[in-house]
Amino acid sequence: MRPLIVIANWKLNGNLKSNQDWVQVVCRGMEKGMPAGRKYVVCPPFPYLAQCADLIQNCSAAFLSLGAQDVSRHETGAFTGEVSAAMLKEFACAYVIVGHSERRQMHGESDGLIAEKALQALDHGVTPVICVGETADERNSGREVEIVRSQVAKLVSVLQDRLADCLIAYEPVWAIGTGKVASAQVAQDMHRVIRLQLAEFDEDVASHVGILYGGSVKPDNAVELFAMPDIDGGLIGGASLDPQEFLAICQA
Repeated sequence: MRPLIVIANWKLNGNLKSNQDWVQVVCRGMEKGMPAGRKYVVCPPFPYLAQCADLIQNCSAAFLSLGAQDVSRHETGAFTGEVSAAMLKEFACAYVIVGHSERRQMHGESDGLIAEKALQALDHGVTPVICVGETADERNSGREVEIVRSQVAKLVSVLQDRLADCLIAYEPVWAIGTGKVASAQVAQDMHRVIRLQLAEFDEDVASHVGILYGGSVKPDNAVELFAMPDIDGGLIGGASLDPQEFLAICQA
């Protein structure tokens, strides 16, 4: 059975005080009991990785893992502003988000670059959470399956059977930060497309890869989303900034 995984992506948010409060509230909530067979991750901005690693380590409930929001495709070198997978590993990062739609749109990241970043993460024992998804225009023109399959195809060509050690996050771009959300069935349909595409390559890989949904997940829609057979959790943006909302989603 694939574990259900809920990941908090803080994006460009947080400060020392609010980070401490968030981790303490979430840890206390998790200490009261969480559904079995689930994993929980928080991805703060780079400057707060050390702080959050220490806070998580001091949490008596060993439920919460640390992740980062991006990683370089490079190992070392003259790449100002980049952060390597080896550096993330030193700060106890177990996960890293790669190819988020905001990186694709604002920084021009290509499918090939995203696959290279994922490979770097895997080489250093960090699980990449690889984002795919279509824009509103692409969906409205009926190209959503074509776009997502193209993105996944590049991952398959570069990562091959190492995809079994990755997570994929389907995030319809039109539902990120807009308040809109794909219905549970619409989300499930695309998750099924992704899983069947992976099965075309390798059925064992397809059965092992967790596919998360990202796109305005909130406590009131998480139950229905997480009940779908091919939805293995969520990549949570805005709702994850409120620790009580994040806990409610984790318990959905």
